[in-house]
Amino acid sequence: MQYNHQEIEKKWQKYWADQGTFKAENNSDKPKYYVLDMFPYPSGAGLHVGHPLGYIASDIYARYKRHKGFNVLHPQGYDSFGLPAEQYAIQTGQHPAITTETNIKTYRRQLDNIGFSFDWSREVRTSNPEYYKWTQWIFIQLFNSWYNKDADKAEDIATLVAKFEAEGNANVNAVSDEDIRVFSAEEWKSFSEKQQQEILLQYRLTFLSDTEVNWCPALGTVLANDEIVNGVSERGGHPVVRKKMTQWSMRISAYAQRLLDGLQNIDWPQPLKDSQTNWIGRSQGAMVSFDVDGHDAKIDVFTTRPDTIFGVSFMTLAPEHDLVKRIASDEQRKAVEEYIEATAKRSERDRMADVKTISGVFTGAYALHPFTGKQVPIWIGDYVLASYGTGAVMAVPCGDQRDYDFAKHFGLEIPNIFADVDISEKANDAKDGIKLTNSDFLDGLNYKKGMKTVIYELEKRGFGYGKINYRLRDAVFSRQRYWGEPFPVYYKDGMPQMIDAKHLPIVLPEVEKYLPTEDGKPPLGNAEVWAWNSIENRVVSNELIDNETVFPLELNTMPGWAGSSWYFNRYMDSNNEGEFVSKEAVDYWKEVDLYIGGSEHATGHLLYARFWQKFLFDRGLLPVDEFAKKLINQGMILGTSAIANRAIYNIYTVLEDDNKISDGDTFYHEIKDKFYTKLQSIFFSEGIIKKGNKFMHECVNSISSLNRIKEDFCNEINVKKEYNLSVNDVYFRVSGYSDPRVNINNLIKPTDNLDISKFRNSGIQEAKDAIYLDDDGVVIEDNNENFKTTREVEKMSKRWGNVVNPDDICEEYGADSLRLFEMFLGPLEQTKPWKTSGISGVYSFLKKLWKLFTDENGINVSDEEPTKDELKTLHKTIKKVEEDIENFSFNTSVSTFMIAVNELTALKCNKRAILEPLLVLISPYAPHIAEELWSQLGHNESISTVAFPKFEEKHLVESSKNYPVSFNGKMRFTLELPLDMSKDEIEKTVMAHEKTQQQLQGREPKKVIIVPGKIINIVG
Repeated sequence: MQYNHQEIEKKWQKYWADQGTFKAENNSDKPKYYVLDMFPYPSGAGLHVGHPLGYIASDIYARYKRHKGFNVLHPQGYDSFGLPAEQYAIQTGQHPAITTETNIKTYRRQLDNIGFSFDWSREVRTSNPEYYKWTQWIFIQLFNSWYNKDADKAEDIATLVAKFEAEGNANVNAVSDEDIRVFSAEEWKSFSEKQQQEILLQYRLTFLSDTEVNWCPALGTVLANDEIVNGVSERGGHPVVRKKMTQWSMRISAYAQRLLDGLQNIDWPQPLKDSQTNWIGRSQGAMVSFDVDGHDAKIDVFTTRPDTIFGVSFMTLAPEHDLVKRIASDEQRKAVEEYIEATAKRSERDRMADVKTISGVFTGAYALHPFTGKQVPIWIGDYVLASYGTGAVMAVPCGDQRDYDFAKHFGLEIPNIFADVDISEKANDAKDGIKLTNSDFLDGLNYKKGMKTVIYELEKRGFGYGKINYRLRDAVFSRQRYWGEPFPVYYKDGMPQMIDAKHLPIVLPEVEKYLPTEDGKPPLGNAEVWAWNSIENRVVSNELIDNETVFPLELNTMPGWAGSSWYFNRYMDSNNEGEFVSKEAVDYWKEVDLYIGGSEHATGHLLYARFWQKFLFDRGLLPVDEFAKKLINQGMILGTSAIANRAIYNIYTVLEDDNKISDGDTFYHEIKDKFYTKLQSIFFSEGIIKKGNKFMHECVNSISSLNRIKEDFCNEINVKKEYNLSVNDVYFRVSGYSDPRVNINNLIKPTDNLDISKFRNSGIQEAKDAIYLDDDGVVIEDNNENFKTTREVEKMSKRWGNVVNPDDICEEYGADSLRLFEMFLGPLEQTKPWKTSGISGVYSFLKKLWKLFTDENGINVSDEEPTKDELKTLHKTIKKVEEDIENFSFNTSVSTFMIAVNELTALKCNKRAILEPLLVLISPYAPHIAEELWSQLGHNESISTVAFPKFEEKHLVESSKNYPVSFNGKMRFTLELPLDMSKDEIEKTVMAHEKTQQQLQGREPKKVIIVPGKIINIVG
């Protein structure tokens, strides 16, 4: 009877689907357990073998919990709104819904092929109107809520209106916009409806505001910080600029402290908790107000070191700060505007990460020191971010290294306010043991006393106040895209109005184009049917517009994280048409017990989801304020790539490093173009580069001629006269490409040896235009047929051409082999390389397991009583596997299975009492083979319903000891004796043994040394 994995796996996958084997019930006498994966975005590339790693682990645990008697909820769905489908729609005109549906079918087929025990009856898709109806509903709840600091929770906006009507807003303690006008109850009642709505918008948990955003012109949309990598969009690598736009935002900052506190109550990885802690960024200090000399304006600064206020020698504003253009002097205005334009091309993350670059521009304006009245020059610099604090820094160069470097670079004053501290080389960042000097009323005080004193004086004199600040900014919630959740919003007299929940969902309209409109509106502006009839309560066409009853709808859509911030609650009651989740269902399931997904979502999805959960808890809609008790970040499976190394030289100047020129400057391109012209002429004439090589960054194989080339170049373009540069200001650096490595997996078959001639003729641009080097830096000639490629382990990605399709693995080796192998690669949390050749060992193990149960005629299992050795193997396996699963050490379980099968094979065990429990142990890992053998053993029910075997310690307790019997310290033979035998009985038995008599040859021993359970030594 042969093991046919293809036939077996198809059979049981169909059985599970037809029988609804893994369907969970919302009412059960069993204890509940909720296992969840971060649901996937269904990309066109489908799954590669790295994707299922976390799914396999969660599936093993879900199956294990069913065996342990739990009612397990293990659902799956799709995060199906997304930019890739929209970009494809822009390129091809195909509706994103069609692309998404096609991709989902591929994902579903692949997931089913791997044998996951998902409850597909609860599937959710964020792009289905039946689902995003409730995303829209949650948005309405947020709009109709405010955060009451006194109660420390969100409340209905109606309670705020009641406060305004009764007493105005003077005593309202709320999270709100800054600089809200104070008004009385009488004034509130006298305000027009629009004025009241404008005020309420300053308190609502979702609100409209002019916000600095990451704008990607190529994608035509705003991007979140986590959607930007190295200053360009993660999707497509397009440039991103900072600009102000009117956007919907979420007041997540209201929950900053609770998000921090809640981390203490959840079992999540510490590195992930640290990421969220740092992202939220709690700091204690003071808000200080500086008047701007000659202007009716103030600059508010949050500082964690107000005690150093007498060390302020300049101020730095973020280039985007509202006051910059207003206070810039006529002499400095052009420089300021140019700097603002250049900074807009850099993302916030890029600016935060770049600690080496020093750049800035003087505004020409001065602030007045609040205590001394001294003029403080106001600069702008890109190391200050508009989104953090107030977008302004009171620079104390003696106490902050970045301020110190800035002051040194621009020749600004560096006063020392630290007694007995040398700041000639660097700033002092120490607090303990340092006393203040040159600081007026703070002289002689240490850090703690200085902090209390200066905050007291600031508040007394009206210059500021003590404050706790958070780095966490309110989350921009608008996207200028088509393929996203429509807002349930229309505008009346310019003010946003919520569409009544009974009219949801507001469904995406059909559009001809998925790009923004010609006048710059989001893609929904292309819709012919996109307005709200407030009388008929429906979306109406343009032909029906009546100015009295029809209002424009919001043209932006929600971001991708909207639907993923609450989907785990929808799974509890996914088919409920009347509620986002019923009280009965959510009271039963409460929260996710085990959540598995990537750590890359730490400050995106996971933070936003915790925010929404706490909000819904505040409003009495959920019973718990954290959505996942335990979270595990699975590691990454890496692919292996073949790499060819190309040589590149590029031109750089000292001026570029000093930020006096940049890639975008005409000057830079002029000097660079002249250099390449000169470089090519020299190389062409000397035959170093073949003519016709037009690649931008030319390649050379020798550094020896670079100094001469540089000198010739500088003399020819007369850099000193034209550009005020010396020869030494121009230098060269390897790697003008963004990456000197060329991944050739996608170019040719990545063999160990690369035929350069074949490579050159492959039609690939990189192959034709670049020059490649061997390990010694020598150019590879076209006739070199043994060019050795470099093998590198890197992220598995379609882009790199190193992906392995799980379909191929399942076809050749089976899903059970794939599941076991992925777990066998190493600990779940660790990153590990994939090597397909290793899976054959796992496949051999499954065939060996099959043979334990079968012979050439079919199932061959005996009902005989098992031996003690067989029971010992079984129960040590039960013990180890249960411990491993509970500790999520799935890799060691696979090793344990292999050992058990080897031992039982050696014992020629075919006992039902041993093999049936063994099947249950293995079934979470290899469910298909387990189901088939269980069925062949005569069982009608699925093995997934069978109780997990119970470990019995008695089978591991040794009843006898195999004693080494020694004579004069040398072991001569062994003798197995009962462990409970007394010392005297052991001596009698040993002395009577024939081998003892042979050793003694009639002599009487001088001494018999016996340590029960350990040794026997006869001294003669």
